[in-house]
Amino acid sequence: MLASFRSALLMVAALAATIIAPAKAGPSGEPLLVTTSASTPEVSVPSLLDPNGEPILSGQQQPSNDQVQENGDDELPAIKPTENLAEMVAQLRTAEAGSHQLDCLATGIYFESKSEPLAGQLAVGKVIANRTKSGGRFPDTYCGVLFQRGQFSFVHGHALPSVSHANKQWQTAVAVAKIVDRNLKDSEAGDALFFHARYVTASWHAKRVASIGNHIFYR
Repeated sequence: MLASFRSALLMVAALAATIIAPAKAGPSGEPLLVTTSASTPEVSVPSLLDPNGEPILSGQQQPSNDQVQENGDDELPAIKPTENLAEMVAQLRTAEAGSHQLDCLATGIYFESKSEPLAGQLAVGKVIANRTKSGGRFPDTYCGVLFQRGQFSFVHGHALPSVSHANKQWQTAVAVAKIVDRNLKDSEAGDALFFHARYVTASWHAKRVASIGNHIFYR
């Protein structure tokens, strides 16, 4: 009877040890977890690029296609449409021309007509621009026109004279250059290709098209 009771106690102890045994650990020492699915969860990722490949910052609205086309690559400031030359100059007056070619055009306007009325400065700028479109008669860039031998007396050698960009007359010349380059205003000189000061007696066989300020313009 005592042996049977002892056998029963041994069986109860064995069963209890089986129930409280710890879970088997994996190589990292953490318990192995059973997954019910092998698929990974889907995470919603917001679009981080606009149509041009530029990053969109937090809170920035993605531009529409119309806005992208309208902005284009034009880095020059937009101006309010006006027929008044002085108003356009006031809007575009700045110390920096923005490009090497515009710098040449502004330099030509400055040295040839900085003391002239705005209409006269515009006409001088138009002459330089007209020459670039003359079909081979003159160079096809503003800088090329200025450096053509014997055409502009202020040009010496292979460099243009320096100008203080803090000078208000220079800033006006820059504004006029931008107006000429963007063809924002017609000139009384029209398609003139030449000009000279009134005190000069020229023997040109060219058609006189305008007289503005201290200059006479020819085609």
